[in-house]
Amino acid sequence: MTDTSWETHPVTPDRFEDFADVINPNRRATHCWCLSHRLRAQDIAALGGTGENARERAARAMCAEELPPGVVTYRDGTPVGWCNIGPRQDIPRLAASKLIRPVDDVAVWSIICVVVRGGHRKQGVVGYLIQGAVEWARGNGAPAVEAYPVDPPGRMDLTMAFVGTKAMFDAAGFEVIGTTDAVASKMPRLVMRTPVAAG
Repeated sequence: MTDTSWETHPVTPDRFEDFADVINPNRRATHCWCLSHRLRAQDIAALGGTGENARERAARAMCAEELPPGVVTYRDGTPVGWCNIGPRQDIPRLAASKLIRPVDDVAVWSIICVVVRGGHRKQGVVGYLIQGAVEWARGNGAPAVEAYPVDPPGRMDLTMAFVGTKAMFDAAGFEVIGTTDAVASKMPRLVMRTPVAAG
C-alpha cells in the first residue's frame, strides 16, 4: 500500500514551468521543447518568431491554445512526466507524414512523445502518465488514442524513451494494429491503439 498521489493535467500556461522542468530542466534555448515531431519549421516560426528563444516562445504559445499540446503528470505535487498528445489531424508533421500513415478513418488522437523526468525513471511514472493522457483525451472526445512505439529485443536506450516501447503501451491496454514505415533506433515503429469511450 502506498500513499503516493498521482495527478495529470494539461500543460496550460500556468503549468509551463512544470513542463519545462521535465523536458528541459537547464532551459537550453536550442532544446527541442517537444516541437520537432509536432511542428514544421514554418509553424515554429509562426508561433515563436525567430531568434535564440523562438522554440520556447512557440511552446509557450501552444500551451495557451484552447487545446494544449499534452499533459504533465505529478507525483506528490512534483512534475515527473510529460506526454505530447493531441488529435492526429492537428499535428502538422504527423498529418503530413508519408512514413506514419493513417490505418483507417478513425479520428484518433496520437501520442508522439513520452518523457520521464531525470531522477524519477523506473519508478512507475510511465503507467500513470499514459493513463492520464488517455483520460484527458477521453474527456475531450477522442474516439481512440494511438502511439507509435518500437519493440526492442533488449534494454531500452534513451532514444527510445521518447518514442516509447511496445511493452509500455501493452501495459496501458494498447494493441498493435499495424506497422509504419518509420524507424527509431533502427527498429520499425508500430501502430498501437486503445479505444476510448468518450466521456
